[in-house]
Amino acid sequence: MARRHAGYPAMEVRLDVIRSNARVILDLCRGHGIEPAAVVKGFNAIPQIMDVLVGEGYRCLASSRIGHLAKARARGYPVATMGLRIPMRSELADVAQYCDVILNSDLGTVRLLDDEARRAGKVQKIVFMRDLGDLREGVFDSEQFVERAVFAAKDFANIELVGIGANLGCYGSVKPTVKNMQELARNASEIERATGRKLGMVSGGASTSLPMVARGQMPREINHLRVGAAIMHRREIYGIEEGELAELSDKSLVLSAEVIEAGEKPTHPVGERLLDCFGNVAVYEDRGVRRRVLLAIGAYDVGNCQKLDPLDEGVRILGCSSDHMIVDVHDSRREYRAGDVMSFGLMYQSMLFATSNDMIRKNFTR
Repeated sequence: MARRHAGYPAMEVRLDVIRSNARVILDLCRGHGIEPAAVVKGFNAIPQIMDVLVGEGYRCLASSRIGHLAKARARGYPVATMGLRIPMRSELADVAQYCDVILNSDLGTVRLLDDEARRAGKVQKIVFMRDLGDLREGVFDSEQFVERAVFAAKDFANIELVGIGANLGCYGSVKPTVKNMQELARNASEIERATGRKLGMVSGGASTSLPMVARGQMPREINHLRVGAAIMHRREIYGIEEGELAELSDKSLVLSAEVIEAGEKPTHPVGERLLDCFGNVAVYEDRGVRRRVLLAIGAYDVGNCQKLDPLDEGVRILGCSSDHMIVDVHDSRREYRAGDVMSFGLMYQSMLFATSNDMIRKNFTR
């Protein structure tokens, strides 16, 4: 007898929504002289989604995970591949095999990559990274950055400096602005004067840079972005104002989980307390006895459950353990019972977890 697989948790992947979002962003960027790379990491390089992006005309697929780019290569897409993380020295052979372009900022790694590219019989293209204050990767000092980028451009036979770039918003929450984008543009001009040739790519960040593009504020020298989260969810464009890019949807992915228990319980734990299952000291609001449900999904599936967006406005996520999520439904118009299904939109972190989890069934709608 065939084994019956559980129907939940399940994720609806709405390819029509992704297609529409991808087209809006592509048209916006190209209308301002910017070529966006489509970042596939956030949705774990799901092939059906990559098919949509390539079909819509994206010329480059990008990820910080080389395995995602290997998946793209295996599908035979006629596009470039871009590695978004400074490579580990243990993965340089894979970089040479699967990355047409790789971000970098460490000259020692560039030297080793030059050797690896020579052995592979190729010229490895790199984008040298500047730290504009977000304090993740990149050279922080402007003068040192220009010197090292020029060195990378001139002193390696199998390395081609095709551009420079910066990352903003991922660690230090620093906002892309006209000021810091102009600084990156100035660096590009300085490198071009020193090397005597034009840089093909000045990469001004990721989805958080889109509001500047939409408002016509991006300096004309910025001609490249790395965009992923915004293709999947409008809410991931932090700093966007109401009405801007209203054509974008948040409903590309919908996660559904089954109710396994429903009833009334106190809202504050009763008894002496230790740490929770993840070693944290949790804080609880005592709101008396309220109706709540238990869902068969947890941090194992979505990471931080607060990064889910309930589609029922009357419910509130209280918390989760690794395999259970507790949801307050006291104010919902629906009376949830065991066996019912509750659905959520996904934010970036929950998308990362859920798309990589094979125990979540993926259903594709076109």
